[in-house]
Amino acid sequence: MVGIQVVITQKAVFSKTLFYNGSGIARVATAEVRHLNYNKENNQENTHMLKSINLKSAVVALALGGLIAASSSSNAGTEVKDAKASKNVVQQTSQSCITGDLGVNFVSEYISRGLVYENQGAIAQPYADLYFSLFKGEGAINAIQLQLGVWSSIQSHVNDTNVGYGTIPGSALSKLSGVRDWFEFDYTLAVATTFMKNYTATLSYIEADYPGLVAVDPNRNIQLGLAMNDSDYLGVFALHPHFNVLYELNTNQYGAAGINKAGWYYEIGLAPSYTALKDSKCPITLTLPLTVGLGDVNGFYGRGWFGYFTTGLNASVPVAFIPSCYGAWTVTTGFNYYRLGTDAANYSAGSVTGNRVQDQFVFSGGVGLTF
Repeated sequence: MVGIQVVITQKAVFSKTLFYNGSGIARVATAEVRHLNYNKENNQENTHMLKSINLKSAVVALALGGLIAASSSSNAGTEVKDAKASKNVVQQTSQSCITGDLGVNFVSEYISRGLVYENQGAIAQPYADLYFSLFKGEGAINAIQLQLGVWSSIQSHVNDTNVGYGTIPGSALSKLSGVRDWFEFDYTLAVATTFMKNYTATLSYIEADYPGLVAVDPNRNIQLGLAMNDSDYLGVFALHPHFNVLYELNTNQYGAAGINKAGWYYEIGLAPSYTALKDSKCPITLTLPLTVGLGDVNGFYGRGWFGYFTTGLNASVPVAFIPSCYGAWTVTTGFNYYRLGTDAANYSAGSVTGNRVQDQFVFSGGVGLTF
């Protein structure tokens, strides 16, 4: 006997089961009708009743068949995913056009362009930068970026009025503000253009204010820099050369970046580096900076043109245990040696006439993150 079973469920109220045998005769079992039998010995009345039931059962079967067919047709070609699968869908997000960095460095001396502004006490130099991507392309111009940066030097020691801070005379120290430890606050507005893939030109406006020194004017400068990434040519022996030229906008001597106002400053430098333990979680990047600072005659460095020469060894290590969602953290440390020109040494903090210190040694350490 061949049977077809159809089950109808109505929210746990009751269920019906229709079983059809080969002759189309149905057995119906419900909570209301338990069982009906058909045989040849039934009388005419029972036969009439059974035919009526058979007719009704056939109608129900046809209706159910239509509903099942319609349901199958409506679901044809539809892919059904469970909740777990839907959670695994990877959402693509566009790369952010805004990046940045922030951190703090601690130094044993504050030297800026070969001029020593502090060599005693604790010196902390926090910084923060934002970079806005304005353009990216594959032609001669590869990228244009807007840069905004702030930097400070916070110093526990205040030089006496007989020495001064670098180019700032001691007489200016007689008027200190309520934030005397906040020696300097700089902000920078720059536009960097990368061209021919490996060259970047940066035009910057740099202003240095002195919150702790009432009598000192802001120091305003325009700087043009050119940097080259020569890794494609020299590989691990890349030198990463750069050249900067700065012009002082100040007309007041107390706000000059150099010894004389309205001077020109020129900087040439290399920064070869090597990364050890590249495949580890904490690779160590060693950098050997070499920089020479020069000035115009009777300008930035006074009577001479030589300002300083510096070299050293700096190391940086990523902090692997901090999750990447909090940015890329790095710990840095370094040692730098400075050889100062005669006039630069004369104007350095802590120097006195006839006892200039041209050899300076600076130790540094810090922590920062990029995002």
